[in-house]
Amino acid sequence: MRNIFKGFALAVSMLTTIPFFKIHDFNKGINGYAVMFYPLIGFILGAVLWGVYLLLAPYAPSLHVGIIIFVLWVLLTGALHLDGFSDTVDGLYVKKERALEVMKDSHVGGMGMIMSVTFLIAKASSLAHFELFYLLPLILLLSRLNTVLAIYFYPYISQRGMGTLAKEEFTKLQMFIALFYSFLIVLAYNKLLLFVSALLVLFVIKSFFIKRYGGFSGDIYGFTIEVTELILLNILLFGFFT
Repeated sequence: MRNIFKGFALAVSMLTTIPFFKIHDFNKGINGYAVMFYPLIGFILGAVLWGVYLLLAPYAPSLHVGIIIFVLWVLLTGALHLDGFSDTVDGLYVKKERALEVMKDSHVGGMGMIMSVTFLIAKASSLAHFELFYLLPLILLLSRLNTVLAIYFYPYISQRGMGTLAKEEFTKLQMFIALFYSFLIVLAYNKLLLFVSALLVLFVIKSFFIKRYGGFSGDIYGFTIEVTELILLNILLFGFFT
């Protein structure tokens, strides 16, 4: 039970800037539990964003509220996944033999910066015109569930970092628990097609990166979360499955 709580605390520490349950030690035995809680952390973050929307919507124009939600979204995640997106994009603009080296570089490349700004504009615009804010918890849950499935099913190509520990310690039971509670939440929202859409996004991302690198890295996990969020937002924005 102690390891389960520490795993939850580690998941909060890694995926958010929320100043509670902070833990920074990747102790053996808790990393798999941390991964198990990723979708739940996404759901909690989405619920916070939805709550802020409910508080602000009666008092400000919808466009401005959408931008506030976008800014808060970035702040609550500490731009962690966006950093992975940027590094992954940088890796796509060099030969694949050098890609992992470039992705590990702490400096942001030109293409990573350009594509990150473009991506942020698209996401901000999506939220500025979004109306189904009650679905944000589901969107953030599904995007992190994609990472959970990627960790369990697909190779991890880096030889160091938390991703290595997560891959080693994440068990089949923990994966099924994450999938099970995520699926129950999807059923509660009655958005099974959105769940299928998220899995299709993961399939496309997986097909590309396994062909290019042979697997995933921590940066590609962040890329997966960001891309899944944007695509699901626009699926709903364009009126599909609503």
